[in-house]
Amino acid sequence: MAHRRTLAALLVVVYTMTLPCIAQQSEIDKQIRDLEDKMNAAYAANDLPTYFAYYADDFTQWLPEGRTDLPQYKKEWTAFIQSGGRIESAHPSDMIIQIGPNGDCVVASYVLHVKTRSPKGDVSDDDFHESDVWFKRNGAWKVVHLHYSHAPKKK
Repeated sequence: MAHRRTLAALLVVVYTMTLPCIAQQSEIDKQIRDLEDKMNAAYAANDLPTYFAYYADDFTQWLPEGRTDLPQYKKEWTAFIQSGGRIESAHPSDMIIQIGPNGDCVVASYVLHVKTRSPKGDVSDDDFHESDVWFKRNGAWKVVHLHYSHAPKKK
């Protein structure tokens, strides 16, 4: 009988200790989903200043063309927009959020359906696999790494 009371007390303590962790993870999940929605909306609107504000200064990314950093990405994407290219639409789906144990690192992975107009006027309609790594630094979430690759065509 004493073992049952001890076990019951232990379960209450564990439950009480995990509730704040679960609540924190739920709040972080909501924050990142909101940030992802806003970042992808800025991308779809070709609003480069707003879009690039989501990235950390030490940002890196893997694109199909290779690895780049923030200055290179800004230069290439700005040139694409200035030459007449643009994003027609961008819609994320199937998002999975993974939160690090300290609550200051998150990976958001999803499928991004993108329609892109080239400077020549051709429109592509593609799905991409994207993973964004977010770090919370000085109270603000920023993307420190992004991986973006073509998703296989559906059969």
